[in-house]
Amino acid sequence: MALLDKLKEARAELEAQGRDPWTAKLENALQCVEAISTVALLDLLRAPSTTATARRLAAVMRNLNFIPIKSRRLMPGGRAGNTVTRGWARSIREMKSSPQRRPVPASQLGGGSHAI
Repeated sequence: MALLDKLKEARAELEAQGRDPWTAKLENALQCVEAISTVALLDLLRAPSTTATARRLAAVMRNLNFIPIKSRRLMPGGRAGNTVTRGWARSIREMKSSPQRRPVPASQLGGGSHAI
């Protein structure tokens, strides 16, 4: 079997599974982690720092319910200068798919004039 045929077969298997191979590795590594930098994640995965790998990582991290952040505390030394790094953190609040608003009845708005 030619190399290209093997690659096509491997790609078909991955697409059939529907999960990125990084997902299982990151799930295990991030069990007790509240926040981590993108650079540390790419080092953990031994992936190059390119736009393509960062986008792939972003998709996996969103599926794991992490939110993107910019922080100084993820850098060694933490508070020095204007150094900001990007990373991922677990949400403190429960994540919702969309904001839900209910209309406020007019009786609760307290219409009328107010003395100042």
